[in-house]
Amino acid sequence: MSAPAGTARKSRVFYVFVLPWVIGFLTLTAFPLAYAFWLSLTSADVLSQDSDFVGAANYTELLHDARAGEAFARTALFTLATVPASVLGGLLLAVLVQRPLPGRAFYRAAFFLPSVVPPVATAIAFKALFARDTGAVNGVLGLAGAEAVTWTEGPHMTAVLVCLALWGVGSFMTISLAALQDVPRDLFDAALVDGAGALRTFTAVTLPLISPVLLFQAVTGVTAGLQTFLPALLLAPGSGGGDLTTMPQGGYFFMIHVYVAYFAEGRFGYASALLWVLFLLTLACTGVLFRLSRRFVFTLVGPGGGRP
Repeated sequence: MSAPAGTARKSRVFYVFVLPWVIGFLTLTAFPLAYAFWLSLTSADVLSQDSDFVGAANYTELLHDARAGEAFARTALFTLATVPASVLGGLLLAVLVQRPLPGRAFYRAAFFLPSVVPPVATAIAFKALFARDTGAVNGVLGLAGAEAVTWTEGPHMTAVLVCLALWGVGSFMTISLAALQDVPRDLFDAALVDGAGALRTFTAVTLPLISPVLLFQAVTGVTAGLQTFLPALLLAPGSGGGDLTTMPQGGYFFMIHVYVAYFAEGRFGYASALLWVLFLLTLACTGVLFRLSRRFVFTLVGPGGGRP
């Protein structure tokens, strides 16, 4: 039995509209991933156009690459430090600016403004702020009698990058604020009738209802944290074309190691293996978050099984 003419026409229209996305996904996502995986199984480098199939040799070398392990550990610690702080800090600011305070719109704009400043300008400002001899941070420490710290040229660079990441917490605040304003008002009235206080209402009503948004922020934050590259590159001494093999220890993240393998050493095969491992680790972290979300994320379900 053939489908009605109206249904077939709707199907053709649907495929026409999704065709640009399918073409973009195949050419910009699927093909680069597949080609990078093929490169990771070869000895491709910048010096020779011919490459030999080496199987899992690049992945075996990665297991013994101590510098890659240190870079990934530093990246993981950076992600663990910045993502919870950004999500919770954004939620705290959203709760504060949601209250009927005088000048509430000004505070919302002031907290959100740093997140729209271009990353290059922000990095340059932080580089000046944390400069050893002329920076304001060391100036304040000097008033307290502390010695000057070389923030951007040693292991302390990780702390500067954490501060730089938290500087953009306004974007998290905006998303949390939108979620808070979407909570049904009648639930607050019901909690008030039941005698719940402000803290009980927040933990039992507000927090569960915005938990899907917090999960979204955590997933996107982890993905961005594991791929941190540009801030470290901009804060490095001699950034903008400098030798990244001399990157300070505190700024040598995993993506910097990938960049060095690609463009400083010209080892396309090994660098592709690094990227594929990072891709799989990112998928694993995302899977863990979604697995944990079954316990901590609340989803409204209507009588028919869908969202009400």
